[in-house]
Amino acid sequence: MSDKSVSLENVTKRYGAFTAVDDLSFEVSKGEIFGFLGPNGAGKTTTLRMMLDIIQPTTGRIAILGSTSAIPVRQRIGYLPEERGLYRKMKAADSIAYFAQLRGLSRNDAKAKAMSLLEQFGLAEFAHSKNEALSKGMAQKVQLLSTIAHEPELLILDEPFSGLDPINQQTLEELIRNQRDAGRTIIFSTHVMQHAERLCDRFIIIAGGGKRFEGTLAQARAGFAKRMHIRTPASADALFALGQVASLRPEDNDGGDENTYEVTLEDGADPQGYLKRAIDNELIISRFEQAGATLHDIFMSLAGEESDRGQTTRPPVMEAAE
Repeated sequence: MSDKSVSLENVTKRYGAFTAVDDLSFEVSKGEIFGFLGPNGAGKTTTLRMMLDIIQPTTGRIAILGSTSAIPVRQRIGYLPEERGLYRKMKAADSIAYFAQLRGLSRNDAKAKAMSLLEQFGLAEFAHSKNEALSKGMAQKVQLLSTIAHEPELLILDEPFSGLDPINQQTLEELIRNQRDAGRTIIFSTHVMQHAERLCDRFIIIAGGGKRFEGTLAQARAGFAKRMHIRTPASADALFALGQVASLRPEDNDGGDENTYEVTLEDGADPQGYLKRAIDNELIISRFEQAGATLHDIFMSLAGEESDRGQTTRPPVMEAAE
């Protein structure tokens, strides 16, 4: 039995001359939180809809929960679409129960599950309120609870944090972790890196419809430019002369004889090797502090120039370090 919940192999989706998804391949393991990251318009929603058999790929192969189509396994999947929507006149508990019944629960079990979830997430007093009377955050919680009520093996959440205030974002993060701890697989798309950095076991970054990186945060950082904070009486030119410097920025100084710089090395450069070259060149270094790249730094480097979707060539894919 495969340990993969989802697998895409050379998947492409074209609409006439426009390529929305370009030769995309990746895998999602069972029981992991997998981030699907990219700027708006990168092809995230198109890919998720192909995984769910809502639209068909132009070329390539998709496997989901051991099936070549999501249709036969749809009762094992929970999907929260980017376009939110609840029946406005329906009550909150009835909404959750309705979607649970569509996924195979009996009427009584669906009602009991709806009330249990509403109580668990602090919405019991709104169980009989109509959806149109709920705040945006509450309505989004109801829709999310509708997605998990049938206890799916695989959760696919398209921009789940959109429109939520910080408190509800934290609640949603806890829910996602709890689902993973219960043995479920979660795929969520986002363009907000803070959520992905806190939650993801692994992630993929796409831009222009194509893959830029797939792996863990540690693997991404291992192959990414390194930043350092250096305090020295040496000049900026002397630090540049040591080689492999991508950029150098003076930081606030206290008016003494030394200066502090933020030095960013080129991709693949070794900070310890840079420090050794400084010592070999008899530079005085009174402070040397490494600062690892954030996921935001990595994302901006790989996908930050994704404004031009008409490009005909793609930047190289960043390979995960073994």
